[in-house]
Amino acid sequence: MAKATGNAKLHQAQHNGNDEYYTQLSDIENELKHYRNFFNGKTVFCNCDDPYESNFFKYFALNFNALGLKKLIATCYSASPVMGRELPLFDRMNGKKAYKIEITEVIDTNNDGAVDLSDVEYLIKHGKNTLSVLEENGDFRSAECVYLLNQADIVVTNPPFSLFREYVAQLIEFKKEFLIVGNKTAITYAEIFKLIKENKIWLGYTPKIKRFRVPDYYEGKLISKESDGKKYANNVGNVSWFTNLDVSIRNEKIVLYKKYIPEEYPKYDNYDAINVDKVADIPVDYDGVMGVPITFLDKYNPNQFEIVKFRKGNNERDLSINGKCPFFRILIKRKKS
Repeated sequence: MAKATGNAKLHQAQHNGNDEYYTQLSDIENELKHYRNFFNGKTVFCNCDDPYESNFFKYFALNFNALGLKKLIATCYSASPVMGRELPLFDRMNGKKAYKIEITEVIDTNNDGAVDLSDVEYLIKHGKNTLSVLEENGDFRSAECVYLLNQADIVVTNPPFSLFREYVAQLIEFKKEFLIVGNKTAITYAEIFKLIKENKIWLGYTPKIKRFRVPDYYEGKLISKESDGKKYANNVGNVSWFTNLDVSIRNEKIVLYKKYIPEEYPKYDNYDAINVDKVADIPVDYDGVMGVPITFLDKYNPNQFEIVKFRKGNNERDLSINGKCPFFRILIKRKKS
């Protein structure tokens, strides 16, 4: 069998459960700047994050006071292939173990005028914050992690792509606010699309996250080892943020300008709707059902449009035009003003 390369290699890794993609601090900062007012007085849980490795932990630890956090909790999975390499806050015990860190106070202990990780290290060593070994393996489904989840107000992390459905289902079950990273192909999962249709989950501000750190054993056309000695997946391009935090971008209407011309918008064979190939081409004067690309969700305003259905026609087969199926389409309809 030929070796998979490029995006195919990454998707193959996800299906095999080798879906360790570590979000860069710059991407976290770029997205989180839109949510700062959500965190005041809240407990944040990063439940897929080695506290020594995770840029999510780093972001919230360094911004603990600026965000007005009540508490920061981070846990890691004991089988993580890069567990504990980045942030050696103190001498670690032998062997791979699952840890949790609970931060309740971050102060400038070295009086250098800024809060940094050395301040966090000092506070952990001197007992004002706690680091402890978990009895279980740190899996987000474990009893220990579910107990911590119940304490949290907001969950922010990059969960395993291969477990995305199960991960989101847990967040919905426990009625948690969240901001998480996921592959956009998750939109095509029946369970996730149902939540999108019901306005229980939507996309964040950043349409695509293109670069992730990956474990050393990852190979592929998009994988490169760089000057820092670490491996990165570049131009991934199909990863985004998912959230249920009510951000302002959801209230911005899509500006439309095209008029409906029947010849430019063919109808489907198996559903009474027109096909629209680009979001920008949604006709401003058409009130019937329209099939639009998945990228529509990047700009979806639930006050402007309602989602009718995904992908299938009346016969529950893929939407088709003259017997041919376009790329996946979301069926939408304009809401009356």
